[in-house]
Amino acid sequence: MKSIRNGVFGHIVGDALGLPVQFFPREDREREPVSGMIGYGSFNLPPGSWSDDGSLTLATIDGLSKSFKENYDDDNDKILNEIIDYEEIMKNFSRWLNGGEFTPYDFAYDVGGATMDGISRYDDGCEAIMSGGIGERDNGNGSLMRILPIAFFIYFLGQKIQISMDERMDAVHKLSSLTHRHIRSQISCGIYVNIALEFIDNFENDKGRDLEDLISNGIQKSMRYYMKNPSYKKELDHFRRVHIDIQNLPKDEIKSGGYTISSLEASIWCLLNNYNYKDTVLEAVNLGDDTDTTACIVGGLAGIYYGYEEIPKDWIDELAKLDYINEIVDDFSKLF
Repeated sequence: MKSIRNGVFGHIVGDALGLPVQFFPREDREREPVSGMIGYGSFNLPPGSWSDDGSLTLATIDGLSKSFKENYDDDNDKILNEIIDYEEIMKNFSRWLNGGEFTPYDFAYDVGGATMDGISRYDDGCEAIMSGGIGERDNGNGSLMRILPIAFFIYFLGQKIQISMDERMDAVHKLSSLTHRHIRSQISCGIYVNIALEFIDNFENDKGRDLEDLISNGIQKSMRYYMKNPSYKKELDHFRRVHIDIQNLPKDEIKSGGYTISSLEASIWCLLNNYNYKDTVLEAVNLGDDTDTTACIVGGLAGIYYGYEEIPKDWIDELAKLDYINEIVDDFSKLF
């Protein structure tokens, strides 16, 4: 279960590294690159502060933990989507937005527009999995930034029950749909989760496989699945750069704004062009623009692959509410 700690801390550390310079352009980072944990800046918060990315990831973990405790037992024959309580997860999102739960300082900040709209629809009575926007402009990275916990849930629950590829992808798509229901956002999350599952299996079983091989396998499994479904197949042209050769693109062709596909591409590019956790997340931050989200998305994967011990200890120690993060991670890890 160590991969859970690796990934969650890799994610939240990346978030905290990028938050102080969020919204600043790449040119600023080229003149003054971030090299460690700093504070203040964009939100005038102390070093180690994490944003909506970390908060919604913790809210998702807590919701999955509650789902497992309430809906799983060794004698039942429930399938994956009968165990996950999406309403419970969405209630957590509402408590985050409206009450400041799952945050470092008891109030929500850095709230994305599509995420706010989805939660507002839920608060107004919409079913959780129908709350996300479906318009072209609803393809921000707000579901991609919080999707990682479902990979752990699928992997470790899959050691107790059979989970088909259809069930796996349906769960990922529904979790995205809480705030981002457009097919493009769902595909981004699906590719990311399949890469994460490759990383988790590699780490947990000490396989020592190459980073490139794991990423390629995750992408290929995703594309084979989506090619079989006409509704998803028609969107795949938007993902034509999502393959292993993306590492050869120059930096100026890698975008780092809030578009879900840009964030997915930037994350894969940063992974493939660096060789340790520290350099990977700093590369992401120094791409500029949506720095916290790019760094947390890639940081979760880099954390799994390289391990908790490779995340600089001083960065972890500086995280706000460190004991609280540990508590949520430990509770989730003990489920399996």
